Amino acid sequence: MVSLRVSLSLLVATAVLLVAAQDSTEKDWWETTVFYQIYPRSFYDTDSDGVGDIKGITRKLQHLKDSGFEATWLSPIFQSPQEDFGYDVSDFITVDPLFGTNSDLEELFTEAKTMGIKIILDFVPNHSSNQHEWFILSENRTDPYTDYYVWNEGKLVNGTRSPPNNWQSVFYGSAWQWSEIRQQYYLHQFAVGQPDLNFRNEAVIKEFDEILLYWMRKGASGFRIDAINHMFEVEDLVDEPINDPSDPYSYGYTHHIYTKDRPETYEVIARWRKLIDDYVQESGSETIIMMTEAYANLTMTMKFYESDDGTQQRAHFPFNFAMIEDLGSDSKASDFKYYIDRFLENMPRGKITNWVLGNHDKPRIASNYGRERIDGMALILMTLPGVAVVYNGEEIGMEDYRDMSYEDSKDPQGCNLGPTDYKWASRDPQRTPYHWDDTYNAGFSNSSSTWLPMHPYYRQTNLLKQKESDYSTYHFYVDCMQLRKERILTHGEFHSRAFNDDVFAFVRFLRQNENRQLDPYYITVVNFRGDTHTVDVTDLYSFAGENTTVRLVGTDSRHKVGDTVNTAELRLGPYEAIVVGVGVSAAVGVHLSVGLLAIAIVKYLFL
Repeated sequence: MVSLRVSLSLLVATAVLLVAAQDSTEKDWWETTVFYQIYPRSFYDTDSDGVGDIKGITRKLQHLKDSGFEATWLSPIFQSPQEDFGYDVSDFITVDPLFGTNSDLEELFTEAKTMGIKIILDFVPNHSSNQHEWFILSENRTDPYTDYYVWNEGKLVNGTRSPPNNWQSVFYGSAWQWSEIRQQYYLHQFAVGQPDLNFRNEAVIKEFDEILLYWMRKGASGFRIDAINHMFEVEDLVDEPINDPSDPYSYGYTHHIYTKDRPETYEVIARWRKLIDDYVQESGSETIIMMTEAYANLTMTMKFYESDDGTQQRAHFPFNFAMIEDLGSDSKASDFKYYIDRFLENMPRGKITNWVLGNHDKPRIASNYGRERIDGMALILMTLPGVAVVYNGEEIGMEDYRDMSYEDSKDPQGCNLGPTDYKWASRDPQRTPYHWDDTYNAGFSNSSSTWLPMHPYYRQTNLLKQKESDYSTYHFYVDCMQLRKERILTHGEFHSRAFNDDVFAFVRFLRQNENRQLDPYYITVVNFRGDTHTVDVTDLYSFAGENTTVRLVGTDSRHKVGDTVNTAELRLGPYEAIVVGVGVSAAVGVHLSVGLLAIAIVKYLFL
């Protein structure tokens, strides 16, 4: 009897331990959050000049709070002649009057903090404006600024001067511009008004050290570092190998092996990471993050996390553009599995991934993937492990205004190509003002005209209309963000499967039980096409029983939340997006029942 009692006591102990075996690992604030990217020019205008401003962001913080966003990244708001709409900075520590004042920004920091929202600033170190004091002094060879930028005499052949090499600007044409004042060329990998800084000059790096410190002291919770892989070029300025000879002025003319992804870049990122971490430790503040933007291959992207030996920490995470660059409306389920699995499998151990579907430089979800796939793509974004990034307007399904006229266009990337070729190169279509309601200018501005024209369909697609409907893209986003707060999605493991060309699915699960069939799990299933499919999702995981519960559905789903479905025969309608599974509370309930039964047995035997 004693032996039996001991065995049953161990059974009780095991049951109790299993019930309590929640993953005790806590994650930092940024590791599971959803970052909401705000393009300030197009968010909300409070002074009726047709351009959004900082006070507009402050006034609309409640929208972020109500929607579930806990952090927002602001595209550039610093002093600038606006040749590239703020990415040509003329003063890195002063807010441009177009957007307001430094006091307005500090008020935004304060108000956001009271609402539990973090503010991330855009940080643009690769170049400045040619109206920055540094450039003016450098152009006049005034020390210590003489070598703050990349200068060169160029080539002189038969009395004719030309640029030093065949490098081309991202914005079309030569990457070199002649200065009559200095009698040299300066490098500009982007617009003519954006001269590249010389990061081989230690003084330049120190300038940006101080800029980071300045904004951290003011209240910034992090920095998104723009175009970071353009920071260094080879010192001998040799020609790059030809890629596409059809247009010598196009950025695709050469392979950019000497102007991008240089190893020195990672050393500067490591320096700034240490600077940020040291500030956090000394000030006792919450974690301040650094995220890097680089359209680079997987190997180069992974290097932004840490050094190869893991001893040097770099960015908290580099932006993952796989679902923007590598995937689209024609992609098969196997393509999604390949690119998602590849990123997760190649990350350094212990690091956090992120997912982004659109931004101010790339087409919106509805325009890239099609309106019928908005739900499916949003669901994938919100239920994958790691950080999610949402561009303002995606939560209501805004589309690009690709039919904007050349006369209304502002973006140099498109305008430089002329009225025939501007349309598909321009970034203006995804930057049009936010649709708050169906009133004049979509509630964005009282101005007689806005900096970019409103999308003509704003009366059909706007926040107010979607809030008032029974269920909408907006409601779906809110539900997605609420679900992703559950521990299965913040801490759960991941396994994916392409069932056929059309249906992609993945399971998130927690290892909590000795009997793995009783683990809590959620399965995300998305049908990318217009055909109906029936799939057996038990292939993803071993479940206890055939039936499971619907947890979340898209706006046009044939299922309802709370429905019971058969995991072996899950039927999906056209373009359907759905989450099914057993939550933590249900899984714990099963084990509590087991534990209570064991306790009752032992109690009976010992009495």
